[in-house]
Amino acid sequence: MVGIRQLLKAINRKKKKINSITKNSLNKCPQKKGICTKIFIKAPKKPNSAARKVAKVLIVSTKKQVICHIPGEKHTLQKYSNVLIRGGRVKDLPGVRYRLIRGKFDLRAVLDRRSSRSKYGKRRSDRS
Repeated sequence: MVGIRQLLKAINRKKKKINSITKNSLNKCPQKKGICTKIFIKAPKKPNSAARKVAKVLIVSTKKQVICHIPGEKHTLQKYSNVLIRGGRVKDLPGVRYRLIRGKFDLRAVLDRRSSRSKYGKRRSDRS
């Protein structure tokens, strides 16, 4: 014979926990404008070693703070610089799910870039 408590326990046991899905801070937009609050260096996960440049950015419209990767070599970002954020995580940096767009607002394009220029905001030099 099954008691009431046993039935209640069985019901509670069958309930599964719903995984919390991390929300996208861009709110289904391709890019968002942000303000840098901190620029720092992060070390990548185990097999790799480097000094990856990242920035903590406050998204203007949603007032959320995210950590963004600064692609390319050399940058002149400072606190309170205006930047444009796009999606795209960095595999070996935990918690970094966004990247900054070079050549827009205060983040200048990469100098002397020959290949993959569009990713780094470099205009095509005249071929003559």
